[in-house]
Amino acid sequence: MQCQFNGFPKDCVEFYSELTRNNDKIWFEKNREWFDESVMAPAREFVAVMGQRLKTIAPEVNADPRVNKSLFKIHRDTRFSPDKTPFKTHLGIMFWEGVRKRMECSCFYFHLEPPDLMVGCGIYMFPKPHLAEYRDSVVHPKHGSRLVKAILEAKQSGFDIGGMHYKKTPRGFDPEHEYSAYLLHNGLTVGTRSAIPNALSSSKILDFCFERFEKMAPVHRWLVELTERL
Repeated sequence: MQCQFNGFPKDCVEFYSELTRNNDKIWFEKNREWFDESVMAPAREFVAVMGQRLKTIAPEVNADPRVNKSLFKIHRDTRFSPDKTPFKTHLGIMFWEGVRKRMECSCFYFHLEPPDLMVGCGIYMFPKPHLAEYRDSVVHPKHGSRLVKAILEAKQSGFDIGGMHYKKTPRGFDPEHEYSAYLLHNGLTVGTRSAIPNALSSSKILDFCFERFEKMAPVHRWLVELTERL
């Protein structure tokens, strides 16, 4: 049976606004049914329907509507954080492409955190093998020029480029290389953040996201090919 998706209900946004003010286990347990019905149920439907659309631009994309797959868990890992609030105050959804662990693959990402919505793609932080291959690819005559072309197209579409981390060109690479700026990255993302659109509460949010994912796809494709070379 084909899955139907009619948007995220308006009280999905209200749930996260209230959770921000009441970030404790007692409040969450009292409102678990609200979370299940207004957040998780539509999120699973969104994964199923958007996953099918994404296959037109990312044929091997993974869209798995389970927690710790396409859906990020709401519980925070507080073991090494000074912030001990137990719950994340945002909804994170990812669609990853590749045979490696999901966090090692390029993905399309949906991030709802009132009052904003962010959509993006890429790899937030390269594991060591990825970073070495990324740097070699940046200075490669063919791979490097394709990367820069994809990034420039993304910038022209109004997207932000993330992942710059280092202040100096890594050892062994020419700081005068024409693409040396990209050697300062330890990850590569493309994204855009805006106020939550009215489309969120209808099926139009699918078009809203897909139109942006489609324009980001060249960077995603470059990163998928990067991981395939490892």
